[in-house]
Parts: sequence; C-alpha cells; structure tokens
Amino acid sequence: MFLALRELKHAKLRYFLIVLIMVLIAWLVLFVTGLASGLANDNGAAISSNKATYYVLQKDSDNRLTRSNLTAAETQDVAKQVEKSKSTNLGVQMGTITKPKQDKKTDITYFGIDKASFLQPEITEGTNPQTKKEVIADISLKESGYKLGSEVEDSATGEQFTITAFTKNNTFSHSPVIFVGWDAWKLIHQTNQAAQGEYNAVALDVSQNKAETLSLALGSLELSSSKEVLQGIPGYSEEQGSLLMMIAFLFVIAAFVLAAFFYVITIQKINQFGILKAVGARTAYLGRSIISQVVFLSVVSLLIGNGLTFGLAAVLPASMPFTLSPLLAIGCSVLFLVVAVAGSLLSLYRVVKVDALEAIGRAN
Repeated sequence: MFLALRELKHAKLRYFLIVLIMVLIAWLVLFVTGLASGLANDNGAAISSNKATYYVLQKDSDNRLTRSNLTAAETQDVAKQVEKSKSTNLGVQMGTITKPKQDKKTDITYFGIDKASFLQPEITEGTNPQTKKEVIADISLKESGYKLGSEVEDSATGEQFTITAFTKNNTFSHSPVIFVGWDAWKLIHQTNQAAQGEYNAVALDVSQNKAETLSLALGSLELSSSKEVLQGIPGYSEEQGSLLMMIAFLFVIAAFVLAAFFYVITIQKINQFGILKAVGARTAYLGRSIISQVVFLSVVSLLIGNGLTFGLAAVLPASMPFTLSPLLAIGCSVLFLVVAVAGSLLSLYRVVKVDALEAIGRAN
C-alpha cells in the first residue's frame, strides 16, 4: 500500500483522470440500476407492496389479473377453504379519469377491494373514505393536478368520486391506482366489463404449505404466487429483461475499460517494476501494490458515484420511476469492485512476467 500511495501522489493528474472515468462508469451503472428497479416498482408496486402472497385466478389467464374473471360463487368457494381474514376478493380494471368539466385525461387502474381487508393500503395523507363515492388514490396523481378533495370523473361511466386520502407506492402497469369499495366498483364494473365475472381474483395471505394444499382443491381455478402475478403484468418481464441486459453489458464494458487503463499504466511502469525486482522487491509485494491501488481508486470512485446518484435521485421529479435502495447500491458497488479487481489481473500477470535484467537493460 505504501508504494501504491506514493505513486498516486507522484502522478496526480493521471490518476485523477482514471478516477473521473471510474466515477462516470459507476454513476451510469448505479443510475441505470435505479431506473430498472424504479420501472419494476412503477409497473407492479400495488402487487409487490401488499400483504397477499398468492392469488386465485381463472385458468388459462396466464397469471394476468386483467384476463381473469371470477364469479361470486367461485370466490365464495375459495373463501370457505381458508380463514376469513386470510382471503379477500380483488377487482382490477384499467380506466381513464378526468376532472369534472375538463378534457384532460389521466390513465389509472381501479382496484376494487374490501376496505376492511389486508389489501387496504396504508394512508399517508388524508382520511379513510366514509362513503361509497370516496376513494384512496396513489400520490403520483398529484403530478396530474389532483389533490385531497379533488373530484374525479370516470370517463366511461361518468361516475364521480372524491379523493379523501393518498397512499404511496401503489401503481399498476405504470399507472396510479385508485382504491374503491365494492359499492363504487359495481358502478364502474357493470358498464365496463367485457366478461361475466364480478371479480378478477381472490387474494390470499397464506403460507406456502397452505397454498399447496389449497391448489389441489381449486378445480377449474388456478393458484399463482405474487411473483408470478408480477411477471404476468403486460411488458413487465420484457422491460426488466432489457434493462438487466443493459446493466450486464455496462459491467462487461467497465471490466474491459478498466483492464485496458490499468494495463497501459503497468506497461509504462515496466522498467520501474524490473528495477524494484532487481533490488529485492518480491513479486507478491508488487502484486499487492497493484491490487491495493485498484481497490483504493475503486472505493473512492464508488463513494463519489453513490453520492452523485443519491444526490440526483433527491432532485428527480416524482414522476420519474427511480428507486435505488441502500442495499441494492451496496450490491452494485461490490460487484463493480469485483469487476475492477478482475480487470487488473491482466496487469498483475504482466508484472509477474517482468524480467529484472531485461528491464534494467531497457532502462539503460
């Protein structure tokens, strides 16, 4: 480490430029990772954030809530097989709302729920609805100009509702969710439905063992896990696959770029390494010097990159789907550090092969 620090002090500009490049790469990787996580969250937060572990759906619905239609009799049969508090019906319907007497439309998703069930979202602002025409909305609707007390009109039925509360982290298919009770759901669903079913699914808060037992008694229905329902959201898997491939390529590119930089620097110092070997420096000592230098530069770059990423996240508009948890940032940082060290192995191999006599001869 002593040799590494002395070299960093001696060639400040060179290593400043390397750190700058590493910071930009780390920043890009973290930002794209946060964007991928944010898009995934924006696409299915209403599913991943609730307490349901499994969903009973119509067979051949491909795990898609909007394709599934269950009758009241079917949901009652399911409810008889689990504890009352562990089962609740769910209605899901895409829709469009406007402010009364205005033309600006906003795409939303209605979630029909029992307001006393575990699907009831946590209210972050406002008060619980007291009448059937009062609803809870995701806070992202504020970006469209809605606020507590705002009237919303369903474009298809003309029914009007009042927002009495906001909740966070409840979006579905990149649209804010409006939670309505069953009285309001019937007003919307009777006109808009394309199939015979009254509900889309039965949400269950049960263990895996109970779910496996229940699946054997469902008959014409099927049981899907919360993860499978997430994957069934249109475009979810394709979107995540594309972004994950992009992140993977960023790490591969980072490995090649860093390997090239450190290798060129090592080649420039080959004579110095030869002289150090000639005066008694062991190869292991020189190798540790290179690795410690790479680790030090990577850690400094990652600290700056993380600071820039979280700083940028703090000023991004709420409409930007960006989510980067500290745990995810740490995971990406560790992977970046591993990639940087792996990229330096080529330089390490070159140092091992240095012949002291040849290096001294070139130096003369």
